[in-house]
Amino acid sequence: MHTTDGFRFDFRPGTIRVGAGCVDELGAELGRRGLDRALLVAGRTVGTTPAVVDPIRDGLGDRLAGEFPETTPEKTLGAALAGLRAARERDADAVVAVGGGSTLDTAKVLCALSTHGESAGRVAEAAVESGRLPVADDADPLPMVGVPTTLAGADLSDLAGVALTLDRDGSGDDPPSGGVRDPRLMPAALCYDLDLYRTTPTSILAASAMNGFDKGVEMCYSPLATPITDGTAARGLGLLRSGLGTIREEPMDCDRLTDVLRGIVAVQYGLAGREGYRASLIHAFGHGFSHGYDVHQGTIHGIVAPHVLRYVFDRVDGRRDLLASALDVADTDTDPAEAVIDAVAGVRDDLGLPQRLNDVDGVERSDLSSIADAIRDDDLLGVAPEGIDPSVDDIESVLDRAW
Repeated sequence: MHTTDGFRFDFRPGTIRVGAGCVDELGAELGRRGLDRALLVAGRTVGTTPAVVDPIRDGLGDRLAGEFPETTPEKTLGAALAGLRAARERDADAVVAVGGGSTLDTAKVLCALSTHGESAGRVAEAAVESGRLPVADDADPLPMVGVPTTLAGADLSDLAGVALTLDRDGSGDDPPSGGVRDPRLMPAALCYDLDLYRTTPTSILAASAMNGFDKGVEMCYSPLATPITDGTAARGLGLLRSGLGTIREEPMDCDRLTDVLRGIVAVQYGLAGREGYRASLIHAFGHGFSHGYDVHQGTIHGIVAPHVLRYVFDRVDGRRDLLASALDVADTDTDPAEAVIDAVAGVRDDLGLPQRLNDVDGVERSDLSSIADAIRDDDLLGVAPEGIDPSVDDIESVLDRAW
């Protein structure tokens, strides 16, 4: 990106709250929007964990219309449709989604389906066949408030993906994925409550944190980067690098956890701008393991990110100086590219994540060729850094080095 270039930045998030006990204000937040009946949407574990749902119930008060603790990690179209039925049965005028990315995606798809009225079931059936899930132009989606409990960094977003199956649990054959995007699916508000993050298992928090951290890395070298996203991504990366180590501490340090939540908001600020999505290569590699492998994408990120970065830096500048400054390794005698790679690997190690693909259960070296094919077909390669267009052989070589 040349300093003389102009830029366009169009990003319209809802209200963002960060802090211990901020879910106490959920009812007031809905009230400010004239919303009175919220359906609480959560996964089967989160939605039955008193330490999570009791504060949210208290915060919503008499604006809690009902609960749907039925989302799953498979995040299926069928679960979203069932959630919509639950919302209608309770005459809900809003959705409060609590949990990780799977729950928030399912809730957004629920909201998208709500625009189709009584035709929602038929639209869902058609989406399974066509791979497309439209949002109706003549009706507004149910508004959603998000309460994330993981750190994947996909909360400030108006897009969602689900498995295109009407089976709520996604059992049976591996269904294809489909996405939906509409500015009206941006959460009306997001609450990042420190107290709720303390209830998330360390392994889930650590893997999701690597996913979120890499969004900041990729925001920096995105061809759609702007001075605004440079600033938010760089600031967020610094906060995350200094704070993420507390995730493995018992108890987690309050100040460092606060930095982590501030950082995770910052690294995704503008990620899903209307100009396009600003994450690419590392996330495409993660997607390559999303079908047929029981492994968190953040775990894959931790393994492949240093190798993907080396591939990038061997071919283009990749904003290495900006990344080195953001990660506080610019003033060393080490080449900026090497310093960035080492810093990213250090974050992975601080989180206690595996270092090699060989350490991931269920992944065989003979699988790498088909995984490389899946990565090459990922849409996110279309927004890779300028000058980067990896072949299947290039991708497989990166995977082989990560083995």
